[in-house]
Amino acid sequence: MAVAPRRVTILGATGSVGMSTLEVIAAQPDAYVVEAVTANANAAKLARLARACGARLAVIAGQEHYRDLKEALAGSGIEAAAGSEAVAEAAERPADLVVAAIVGAAGLVPTHTAIAAGTPVALANKECLVSAGEVFVATARARGVAILPVDSEHNAIFQILDGRRTDEVERIIITASGGPFRDWTRTAMAAATPAQALRHPNWSMGPKITVDSATMMNKGLELIEAHYLFGASNEQLEVVVHPQSIVHGMVAFRDGALLAAMGPPDMRAPIAHCLAWPRRGQAAVGGLDLSALGGLTFEQPDAERFPALALALSALAAGGGATNILSAANEVAVAAFLAGRIGFLQIAEIVEETIARAVAEVSMASPANIDDALALDRWGRRSAADIVENGRARTARKGDGA
Repeated sequence: MAVAPRRVTILGATGSVGMSTLEVIAAQPDAYVVEAVTANANAAKLARLARACGARLAVIAGQEHYRDLKEALAGSGIEAAAGSEAVAEAAERPADLVVAAIVGAAGLVPTHTAIAAGTPVALANKECLVSAGEVFVATARARGVAILPVDSEHNAIFQILDGRRTDEVERIIITASGGPFRDWTRTAMAAATPAQALRHPNWSMGPKITVDSATMMNKGLELIEAHYLFGASNEQLEVVVHPQSIVHGMVAFRDGALLAAMGPPDMRAPIAHCLAWPRRGQAAVGGLDLSALGGLTFEQPDAERFPALALALSALAAGGGATNILSAANEVAVAAFLAGRIGFLQIAEIVEETIARAVAEVSMASPANIDDALALDRWGRRSAADIVENGRARTARKGDGA
């Protein structure tokens, strides 16, 4: 018996994950129907994508871009809308899956709206769980909705666990490529440019997440996500550097078994898994030639050269709103680095100083709802921006070498 095509909404369609999702869907036109696509400000690109995939609705978050979107969609029969409320309404439309790929805190409301409406979510937005993990998990549990991880590491672990109980788990191991500065000294990293930080050896990603990979903050954020996605304790979570980016995640069980999920470093693979779940869909990328790999290596991350990882673990251990402040401050610091306003090593320093300010000045209780999470996020951004503006972050420590 033929299976009806799955109806999919893509939040953040013009970003790297959104574009990869549309590629997977285009390769299987009988398997998927696109309900809605959204973007932040690029109306022309959104209109092109909406026409290409046959979406019913296209929404641009910036109200000022509505006329451009409307004109670009003229004669297509595709409905156009604009504004943050319209993005949330798109997330609420009936669908079999919502792909949540909006970057940053802007993704919290529409992603939560989709879950509250009872729609499974393929989650590619880190801030949802890092800033308001308890809220998202509670809503998903109450609505009986699955949160499917799109990140290759979490998707690998999701597939390994496959419904197994976490009390059978000894360790959940997230792999890290080590980024472009894996072998650099701190002295060298102190002079690193944005262009150098954006030269990831394995993955093609957006600028913010690529810099996060360079600082290893990306792995810290992923540990926080894993805590909420899998109900794992801090003691069960571990990061291992794996430069080849072939093994994406591992789970060590209490009986001594260690299971690993492998695949090429291509986001289309975990996206295809989420789109088809709970079935197994068609391959979105070529398989691995194990004999051609040559060898796989693993090493411990260097906490001295990459302090962002320890900052994230400390925030997770502190609980409450600490991870929210961590995420907000990191986003501001990364943007400042990309703009050439601060040095690479100052990213972690600004995050650390912002968290210290938050502990002293605001309530660090866990957000009770999305509004609380957004308010804490705004405070963290303002505080981090003040540190950047006034140059209060510590400069790179002298004498930091290998």
